[in-house]
Amino acid sequence: MMLDKIAAMPEGAIAAGRFILRPARPSDAGLFALYAGDRRVAEATRSIPHPLPPGAAEAFVARASLQGGDEDVWVMDGSATGLAEVLGVISLKRMDETRFDRGQSEVGYWVAPAFWNAGFASEAVRALVEANPQKNRTIFAEVFQDNPGSARVLTNAGFQYLGDAETFSVARNARVPTWTYIRKLD
Repeated sequence: MMLDKIAAMPEGAIAAGRFILRPARPSDAGLFALYAGDRRVAEATRSIPHPLPPGAAEAFVARASLQGGDEDVWVMDGSATGLAEVLGVISLKRMDETRFDRGQSEVGYWVAPAFWNAGFASEAVRALVEANPQKNRTIFAEVFQDNPGSARVLTNAGFQYLGDAETFSVARNARVPTWTYIRKLD
């Protein structure tokens, strides 16, 4: 039965255990607005503002749908196995690819609060690393130090701690201490 579900996966989708990672589609915008509009989600990211401005979810879907950009985005979709259609989002952003070909990307992800502590982020990160759709040699990740659960997701997927840093969070309107991780694939 699972083989039937995998055979019916949309183009560009990646099997990820209990769900698939698939490209974003316009019908996702409403759930993106609901989930990313939650202060807890926004404050766990660098770039999601809070409150979420009108049209931001639609603009995200449009950006995520662009081919050949510097970021590839997948939706964690559990609808084929009785879970929610949108559990969260995961992306790979290419690093310096216009000037150099280092085969490096940065992974980013968020999961809707209703689905926290269920292992979805771990499954998504492991599936994306295993599929390696951008043919990376190295994947980096950065998590806020006040989000140790997200750090566990990375270490469980084979990422190694690289060091401390800080980055700006739009939702917090502040610089936030981070932990940086690396996963070498070659």
